[in-house]
Amino acid sequence: MNGTGNNSVTLVVIGEEAQGQRLDNYLLRHCKGVPKSHVYRILRSGEVRVNSRRVDATYRLEIGDRVRIPPIRIAERPQDEVEEAAKARVDLPIIFEDEAMLVIDKPEGIAVHGGSGVSFGVIEALRRQRPQAKFLELAHRLDRETSGILLVGKKRLALTALHDMFREHGAGADKRYLVLVKGRWMNNTQHVKAPLLKYLTDSGERRVSVNAEGKASHTVFRLLARWPDMSLLEAQLKTGRTHQIRVHLAHLGFPILGDEKYGDFNLNKRLRPAGLKRMALHAWRMAFRHPLLGTPVECVAPLPDGIRQYMTTVDAQTPREFSADNLQQILEQQ
Repeated sequence: MNGTGNNSVTLVVIGEEAQGQRLDNYLLRHCKGVPKSHVYRILRSGEVRVNSRRVDATYRLEIGDRVRIPPIRIAERPQDEVEEAAKARVDLPIIFEDEAMLVIDKPEGIAVHGGSGVSFGVIEALRRQRPQAKFLELAHRLDRETSGILLVGKKRLALTALHDMFREHGAGADKRYLVLVKGRWMNNTQHVKAPLLKYLTDSGERRVSVNAEGKASHTVFRLLARWPDMSLLEAQLKTGRTHQIRVHLAHLGFPILGDEKYGDFNLNKRLRPAGLKRMALHAWRMAFRHPLLGTPVECVAPLPDGIRQYMTTVDAQTPREFSADNLQQILEQQ
């Protein structure tokens, strides 16, 4: 199916890239520009058939299935949006790749997926970077403002295994972040178990707060370096809640430098002319089992220059009060 519209019945034979996917999700992905309500209407009406039979929207596709898609008018993207997407193209750094998956070092400031007012994201950039790829889907997410390791499935079986792995939390991937925070962090290691609850602000923005009615959340923080007014921590996720690291730190009174949602807004204004022009949160290391082979995989994304240079500036102005034995190894690891 294309972006200009389809005025005749389309018959699609399902290949390996769509094996196991729900029918409704398959249609939503392949009918870009069509409202969800319309997709579900043609499903309910029986206009979509699989192997000449009516099936439920939750039907899981199998290799060789023949999907009948009725004529659908797909809205064209405005030309200015197309041009914006072209300008936003990014050659994404690849840390690891094989037939099943690839691992990206995501730059900060780029959404992982288009949507919610963002027309172009990492996954769109990657598909443009790899036009021959039949299947590229996110295995998990990073906030737009966060840089670092991001996993992408190249086969549906690998993607499903990665999703299962992330649902296992502590028993799955070992995900670690580097983060600069306001204040003098004192404990070498600190476990934070504070439940997190999602809510919407009056303007409709998504936020998260510590709340007894929220979901169980667990982060382990380790002190790597400390200055009189700033600390560098490693954050290890034991659960994977939305904005987990950001909210746990803000709740403790150690907001992330440059965080425009949960941070110290007055401090952030002073940081930009001082050299820190982004949120200082970076997904630097992930260790996990390969989704198909079961072999151990460890990926490292070195600390970005924007954060490293700001630390160097602070070092020159104010000597460190504390430095972990393995700090230089972490900062220099490639």
